[in-house]
Amino acid sequence: MKERIEELLKQVKTLEASNHEELEALRIKYLSKKGEISALFNDFRNVANEEKKEIGKLLNELKNAAQDRINEIRAGFEAKESKGDSLDLTRTADSIALGTRHPISLVRNEIIDIFSHLGFTVADGPEVEDDWHVFGALNFPPEHPARDMQDTFFVEKNPDVLLRTHTSSVQSRVMERTQPPIRVLCPGRVYRNEAISARAHCFFHQVEGLYIDKNVSFADLKQALLYFAKEMFGPETKIRLRPSYFPFTEPSAEMDISCNLCGGKGCSFCKHTGWVEILGCGMVDPNVLEANGIDSKVYSGYAFGMGVERITNLKYQVKDLRMFSENDIRFLRQFENA
Repeated sequence: MKERIEELLKQVKTLEASNHEELEALRIKYLSKKGEISALFNDFRNVANEEKKEIGKLLNELKNAAQDRINEIRAGFEAKESKGDSLDLTRTADSIALGTRHPISLVRNEIIDIFSHLGFTVADGPEVEDDWHVFGALNFPPEHPARDMQDTFFVEKNPDVLLRTHTSSVQSRVMERTQPPIRVLCPGRVYRNEAISARAHCFFHQVEGLYIDKNVSFADLKQALLYFAKEMFGPETKIRLRPSYFPFTEPSAEMDISCNLCGGKGCSFCKHTGWVEILGCGMVDPNVLEANGIDSKVYSGYAFGMGVERITNLKYQVKDLRMFSENDIRFLRQFENA
C-alpha cells in the first residue's frame, strides 16, 4: 500500500486541467467516495498494526495534497475569469464580510484530525434509526433501566423508529458489516427529549470512537485518550479515569481533564476541584461484540464518546449551549480567526 500511496502522491502533485469539466473529472477520480484515495482508506483496515500509524499519516498527506492541488487549479480558473469580468455596477459599495466555520465544526474537525493521526477513519450513519442499532445491538434489552437514561424521540409513535440518541448506532452498523481490525470515529448530531437551557439542548453533537482488534487493553484506551487530551488542550493537560457505568462497555469509566483555566488549582469553572469531565469510555462489552457478529473470545476493543459542545465550551469558554444554534452573527464573528 505504501508504494501505491507514493505513486498517487506523485500523480496528484502534477495534476493539470484546462477547464472546469476536466477538473471535476479529476476530483471524482481521486476524491469521490468511489475514488482511488477512498479505496485506499477502505483497504486501511487490512494494514498490519505496526504499520497503521505510518500508513495513516501517508494517507492523510495524500488526501490533503490532492485537495490542495485541485483547489489550486480551481483558484487559477477563478482568477482568470475575474480578470475578464467587466465592472459589476450592481455590486454593493459596502465591503462584503467573509464568513467563518461554526465553532462546532471547528472543534469537530480538530477532534477528527487528532484521532486520524492514530489511524482512525470517519464512519457515518442515519440520524433516523431503528431500535436495534440504537439500543438492542448495544446491550440494551427492552426492559433495561438504562433506556430511561436517554429520553428518546420516537417517529410517528412507532417504538421501532426513532431519532438516534447517540452515535453509537453508527458503531453497531460498522461492526455488523466489518470484521476486525476496526478503528473508526463516528461524528454526528444526536437527539434527546430534554428541556432547552443554558446547559442542555434537545439536539447536540457527538464524536464516538471504536477500536476492535486482538489483544486490545484498557492501557491502549488510556494512552489514546491521554494523547487526545494533550493535543486538544495543551501538553500540560493531565487526565484521570473514574469508574462509571454504560451498558455497552465493561469496565466503564468517565474521563476528567485538569482544568485548562486554572491549571488544576481550582476555580469556579471546575467547581474548585481542579478537574472537568469531558467524556465516557470503556472496554467493549463481549455481549456487544457477539450481538454484532464478532467473536469475543478472539477480539477485544475499546470505545469512547464525547459531546462536541462540551469540548467547545472548554476550548472557547462558551457558557450557554443555546448560542451554538441561534445563528447570532455577533457570536459567530468571534471565531473568524479560529
